[in-house]
Parts: sequence; structure tokens; C-alpha cells
Amino acid sequence: MFRNVLIADSGKGHVEEMVRMLRDIPVVRQARVNLLHVVPEQGSDDVQEHWQKAAGILAATVGRLGLDPTEVNTIIRQGDTKQTVLRVAEELSADLIVMGSRGLNRLQSILGNSASQYVFQLSTRPMLLVRDDLYVRHVNRVMVTIDGTGVGDDALQLACELVREIPGGSLTGVHVTRQDVTPSRGGKSPADEVLDKAVQRARSFGVDMKGVHRVGSDIGRTVCAAAEELTTDLLVIASQDRRPVVAKALVDLDRLLGSSVSDYIRVHAPAPVLLVREPESNRR
Repeated sequence: MFRNVLIADSGKGHVEEMVRMLRDIPVVRQARVNLLHVVPEQGSDDVQEHWQKAAGILAATVGRLGLDPTEVNTIIRQGDTKQTVLRVAEELSADLIVMGSRGLNRLQSILGNSASQYVFQLSTRPMLLVRDDLYVRHVNRVMVTIDGTGVGDDALQLACELVREIPGGSLTGVHVTRQDVTPSRGGKSPADEVLDKAVQRARSFGVDMKGVHRVGSDIGRTVCAAAEELTTDLLVIASQDRRPVVAKALVDLDRLLGSSVSDYIRVHAPAPVLLVREPESNRR
């Protein structure tokens, strides 16, 4: 599942705690760890000093994570953080990007030039966001959103592969609809059918998943409320929210006043969020 993990480290936040929790899971512990620190562009006189400071930050992080320095790929790059993270993830063919987040809303993120929001929006690779204000727990109770789409199936498979490796781990699939639909004569509503199919798919991966249906006009808010109710340790979501390719170099002002389920969850979820996006190749 995860062979190459890129950790974008800033030397602060709860990312390290989350990585330690994940490495308790055998399928994650086997992955190659790539630790990235980005040095802002400075005048030529400051380059050496910032480079040495970055090396010290990475060495300290490796020590706190309890990793063998010979088995960690430490990377120092100079440039814009958000662009550099995306570029390095492509170079490494990373299976997972792990970043910290201040939990800013969309407008604050854009005005504040948030690296995590930018990467969250543009990366086609799975990304784990760990907000600075969260209490990070050992991953035991995993929740995945069920939407019946192809990218939703990818998120379900990833969640199953994680839970399958966690002793005593549990998986709950939550399907949200904006209104409740009366069951057909057979006694099943469309939501029941979506969840039944997902439960069967999870079973094919060796995981017994509990299916839960929630009704709410605001899907993002309803998902977060369900995660809170279920005391979720990790929330896996699928998202097809993507900007047009031609807009990749632009600030996302075109959707600034709109709503994004994944963006709401990014800011308000009571647990770290693992986002699975539709690969760019599938959209052509």
C-alpha cells in the first residue's frame, strides 16, 4: 500500500506524533521514509546558515521518531514550500504525503499563503493532514466516507488495508445524503444499497465494516459530526474536488466563495484527515 512516504517537516506541530502512531501499523512501518525540509529563498549570505539549521532540524526529527538515520532519506530544498512539496512528491512517486496544518479556512489559507492547503488542493496523491490543534491518538477507530464512486472505492480500499493491519482495529463507513429517501418495496433505500455494496467490498479485503447512514443538508458538517460521535482516530475521505489544469498556477479565487466538502472537513474534522483524490490520468 505505502512504499514511499514523504513527510514535509516544519519542525513543529503534531506531524511527528502522527508518524509514530502510523509506524505502529506494519504496512506503514515497511514504507521508505523521506523527510523533507524546505529552506526559504534567502540572500546568498544566508544560504549556508539556513542550510545548516535545516540539517539540524532534520537530524533532530529523525532522532525523535526513533528512526535509523541510514534508512531515512533526508531532503533539503530551497524554494517555495508548497511548490517544492508537490515537486518532490512527484520525483519520489510518493504513495503518501504527510503535512501539518494550522486548520485555516479557505480564505485565511489563501491570504496566508498556506502550503498545506495548496498541496491538499492540488496533489493527486494521498495526503494526510494533521492539524496543530488536534490531540493525536493511536489509530484504532477508522472512519471512511462512502459515496459509491470510483475514487470513493479507492479510499475504502486504502482504509481496509490500514485497518486489516491494526489489532482490534475497527472501520466504519459513513454515507451522507441530503435527504432521507423512503425504502423501496424491497425494504432498502438507495443509501442502504450503497452501504451494502461497500460492506461487501470491505469484506472482500478481509475487513468487517459497519455501515452508517446520516442525513444532513451540509455534507461536510455531517461527516465531521459523525466522526466526533464515533470518536474517530483517523478519517479517510475521497474527493473529486479539483481545479482545472489551466488554473493550477493561479490562486483558487474562482472557488473561494463556493463550498467544498473536503475543504470543510480539512478545517473542522475532529481527527487527522487522509485524503484520497482521483488520479489526474483518470480525468482525461
